[in-house]
Amino acid sequence: MAADGNAFTTGRVTISKSFNFSASHELRQLTETHKCWRNHGHNYVVTVTLTADQSNANGFVTDFGELAPFDDYLQARFDHRLLNDQVDFIPTSELLAAHLGRWFIGNVEPRVHVARRLAQRM
Repeated sequence: MAADGNAFTTGRVTISKSFNFSASHELRQLTETHKCWRNHGHNYVVTVTLTADQSNANGFVTDFGELAPFDDYLQARFDHRLLNDQVDFIPTSELLAAHLGRWFIGNVEPRVHVARRLAQRM
């Protein structure tokens, strides 16, 4: 707690939280001789980084509980599924990261108090 009784920090504060899911995909835009053409799986880690100019009265950039809808989305839509059946684009990691970033901005970021998304990494 600060000397003035406030629990917030001043200056930019950045936090990250990682989420995991396992899924497979087929990259059929590649030649049949490329190993990624065949069905294969990955253990994905999606890291969301949030920043704020100062922490809130509880000392948070955001309550990690406010990020639960993102994990719920990942688990319900992608975990142990064939990504080709879940998205309408070629499911490369790069395009999936862009999709997840847009989903986060549209569905989670408006509910996150104080913070804004700084980056997302897969």
